[in-house]
Amino acid sequence: MLIWVANSLTLGRLTAAPQIGSELTILLWTWPFGQRTALRKCSEFFDIRDCHITANRSWYHKADAVIVHHRDVCNNRESLPQGPRTPSQRWIWFNLESPSHSPNLGFMDHLFNLTMSYRRDSDIFTPYGWLEVLSQPQNFSIPAKSKLVAWAVSNWNPACYRFKYYEELKKYIHIDMYGSRHMPLPWDRQDSILSQYKFYLAFENSLHEDYITEKLWNNALGSGTVPVVLGPSRENYERFLPPDSFIHINDFPTPQGLAQYLQELDKDPVRYQRYFQWRTWLKPSEETPWALHFCKACRALQMTESYQSIPTLVKWFQ
Repeated sequence: MLIWVANSLTLGRLTAAPQIGSELTILLWTWPFGQRTALRKCSEFFDIRDCHITANRSWYHKADAVIVHHRDVCNNRESLPQGPRTPSQRWIWFNLESPSHSPNLGFMDHLFNLTMSYRRDSDIFTPYGWLEVLSQPQNFSIPAKSKLVAWAVSNWNPACYRFKYYEELKKYIHIDMYGSRHMPLPWDRQDSILSQYKFYLAFENSLHEDYITEKLWNNALGSGTVPVVLGPSRENYERFLPPDSFIHINDFPTPQGLAQYLQELDKDPVRYQRYFQWRTWLKPSEETPWALHFCKACRALQMTESYQSIPTLVKWFQ
């Protein structure tokens, strides 16, 4: 299967279409989640002309495009830009949350021209992570392992399906818990702590197509452990990852069956090490900065000549 390789390649340095005209201005209507972040020149990421990216709303009437981060405006229609809009201005709907955590999509119908999200069919594809092809093979050293299974959770909700699966799984195998109500996991020590484990439970908070988050990319792969995933289908994961780089809960009829398999791998170093063979030619991306997402919008605006209004976000995103 080569789909996941192709997807990773589309995220590297690309050459844009012929660049005509003056510098494009992109207005960030809000900082994502209200958190200011460092902005960078887009030419650092892609072979394109730099855009003027700003969060200063005085540029609204002069902006070529406006990025609207869904979670910052979804609770109040008045949070959306209210002033007159020039015919050439493009609005970009930006969202990295799943449909289950994206309320009030309805009042945004017929407003946006481009979608920017983790979905592969977005106009501007902004996944949580990807694989990069190495220019030459590497000898990846598996971090020393002294522990078996870890899981880090920030939002503890016993009614959620992933917690129900965890409650059943822990009957058959020991799981060290980090985060809310459990052991602390300092950000600056996350990799060093999680790298001690052979397996990490990369359990998503909702099940939706392409919704594969930092739980896999940063917590598991970034720490050099094998992810045990609960999310979309195995087929969906294999569009982003080699099939032998992760363990999917759907491969086992019961949590007990999964626990037995993990215990077998724990006792069989040769079989366990096969989950790292893909790292000879591939490596997971580093943590994705907000600036990269903004520059993908800059690139898309320079490469796309025509746009259309998106009639219903609900119909597409659900």
